[in-house]
Amino acid sequence: MSVIRTDKWLVDLYEQPIAICEKMKAYFDGAQAHEIYDHLALHGMYRPFKNGADQVRKLQENKVWEIIQDEKERLQKIWEGPDVPVFIFPSDINNPKIRIDFNGKSGIAFKDKLFLFISKDNSEKEIRSLFTHEYNHVCRLFKYPKSEKDYVLLDTIILEGLAENAVSERYGEEFMVTWSSYYTNDELEKMWNDLVRPNRNILKTDRKHQDILYGLYSYPQMAGYCVGYYLVRKYNEANRLTSNDLLNTPSEQIARLK
Repeated sequence: MSVIRTDKWLVDLYEQPIAICEKMKAYFDGAQAHEIYDHLALHGMYRPFKNGADQVRKLQENKVWEIIQDEKERLQKIWEGPDVPVFIFPSDINNPKIRIDFNGKSGIAFKDKLFLFISKDNSEKEIRSLFTHEYNHVCRLFKYPKSEKDYVLLDTIILEGLAENAVSERYGEEFMVTWSSYYTNDELEKMWNDLVRPNRNILKTDRKHQDILYGLYSYPQMAGYCVGYYLVRKYNEANRLTSNDLLNTPSEQIARLK
């Protein structure tokens, strides 16, 4: 599979995202179009607004689909990753979390497909770094011998840490997301020992998993993401491994729990 030309869908159906999701039902086992849209919108897919179609034209002018196709071919070869379909849509630019924590872009990765949500203001390297992050997820899910349904908090934060480490490796700190620099190493070590480590075996189905991961309610902002990157960075500094080397390394090993 290659990068799906969703821009051709958007030209005609921008104001009808559920109709767009009808076209993707075959990629979601048994899900209805409105359920697919609700799930994607939760992770950053656009919500229609007046003159929003201008976003689509700008993404086309910025050659977003061509950039992602090029990056996909490069990383698929480097990481020996799976060939999955990639769907690109405008991001929800009115969502403050996406705007502040993720520089106006986001995505969601599955073992067998990948979605990117991009703003008209994102630069080429920002677009490439987003794909790097999300495709690293795909490769981890594909290569790591643990079913995603069995992931606990530790697995999820390491998944995120590996992805942002891959961005750092390819494009440097300048193109990493904002949350990667929220805390000092001392703060992250304390967060790991006091908050994340005691809750590391919480399943994805537990509400507390998401609360810690994103830093909701009374938890530190983006706590799980930040601790995950800290653990991967610390492990990598000690072992000098590439992103490809890390893809099937056990979460417990990276966190130095064994």
